[in-house]
Amino acid sequence: MPSTHLPLLQVVIPLLAAPICIILHEKTLTWLFTFLVTLTSFIIACLLFQHAAQDQVLTYAIGGWAAPWGIEYYLDRLTAFMLVIITGLATFIILAAKHSLETEIAADRAYLVYCAYLLNLTGLLGVLMTGDAFNIFVFIEIASLSSYALISISRDRRSLYAAFKYLILGTLGASFILIAIGLLYAVTGTLNILDLAERLPEVGNSGTVFTAMVFFTIGIGLKAAIFPLHLWLPDAYSYSPSIVSTFLAGTSTKVFIYVLIRFIFTLFGIELSLEQVGMNELLMLMSIGAILYGSFQAIKQDSIKRLLAFSSIAQIGYMILGISLATAAGLAAGLIHVFNHAIIKVSLFLCLANIIYYTNTDSIKQLAGIGRRMPLTMSLFTVAGLSLIGVPLTAGFISKWFLIKAAMANGYLAIVAVIVFSSILALVYIWKIIEVAYFHPETEAVLQQTEQRQTPWLMYLSLFLFIGACVYFGVQTHINVGMAEAVAADLFRLQP
Repeated sequence: MPSTHLPLLQVVIPLLAAPICIILHEKTLTWLFTFLVTLTSFIIACLLFQHAAQDQVLTYAIGGWAAPWGIEYYLDRLTAFMLVIITGLATFIILAAKHSLETEIAADRAYLVYCAYLLNLTGLLGVLMTGDAFNIFVFIEIASLSSYALISISRDRRSLYAAFKYLILGTLGASFILIAIGLLYAVTGTLNILDLAERLPEVGNSGTVFTAMVFFTIGIGLKAAIFPLHLWLPDAYSYSPSIVSTFLAGTSTKVFIYVLIRFIFTLFGIELSLEQVGMNELLMLMSIGAILYGSFQAIKQDSIKRLLAFSSIAQIGYMILGISLATAAGLAAGLIHVFNHAIIKVSLFLCLANIIYYTNTDSIKQLAGIGRRMPLTMSLFTVAGLSLIGVPLTAGFISKWFLIKAAMANGYLAIVAVIVFSSILALVYIWKIIEVAYFHPETEAVLQQTEQRQTPWLMYLSLFLFIGACVYFGVQTHINVGMAEAVAADLFRLQP
């Protein structure tokens, strides 16, 4: 039984630690401090996960004010599952940050990255922990504002454009979410999510509730970069520092997928949102569009960062596809991919961070022959790429296998064809990189640049941890699959 204050500490510790980075200022000291803070958050998340795994719901009333009058933190298996993902990624990504940031931002600005990193983590953890709809909006804004800062801090001036683009679209998405919450409050008089879920059936299928659902779906679609509301994501991933791209790819969109799941299955309910309104058909169309569009766009890219960004759009489509099936098996498959894709995409971005540290470029053409100069990194990139494709004995295969099973159980053979076809497209764009790296002659740029530095061991340590996870969770699935299936069963058991 964890301490009763752990739900609060999960959010408060990184929040209080963020301004301390500014006080410490020195880059090595702030890096070490940030690592210790994220490690503490991860340990707390594991303790909460252990509690939730025993099928126990934990609530925490802020200031002693009981819900629905006060703000409540709420921990169930879904929350605990996501907490472990987000804090685990934040902890082990930061291992590689110290050296990676040296080549991509000014040395005297490193402490600002760590401050914004912890603020972003605070926002994401707050979204997961709170049981209050308005507080979800508040924490979303904390995460978003710090994301804009993280993206814009790169030496590449295009990062300012990417951050501004994300700012405009992110603000639009947040406004839609806030309007949806306001409409729900207007018809129910409460902001507590569980209380909202109880009162909405009394309101009935009113136009206000339907409008709130539409606004909420658009807002979350923008925040989660769900096709065709994804326009900010390629630039944000492409022009931000590599560690920022890695962190955002692994965490940000996953948390907004969580919000979508929480509102559909806990607040609105499956019968209203997916069946009566027909949101499942809309989400299914969006997911198929995301899978095909993202995969085809990835094939066309020369920048590996941009290629991985479009790949992320396609992978988000898999997650939404699982939700749209409106079955426990489909939701479990979507959650499995939330977990597996997080470690796969972080692995790929960390490989790229090593390459950029070594060569100062992510252009596929300029990296010809890099496989012979960086054999270890490119071997690990190949393993992560195979996992993204969905080769057996990797985490990516588990995700796609469960999605295919869920689709076939519903009779959606066309969706099975889309999943298989998209795996072939993933093979094309991953092979595009591997072919140039191993089978093309080394460019003059690679020969000159790779003589300048060697990849630090901390960057390799972080990378090995995630590559190991890609293989481990492709063989031992009791944690990711077991917890995802338990979460899906819980959410469907709550349905009237």
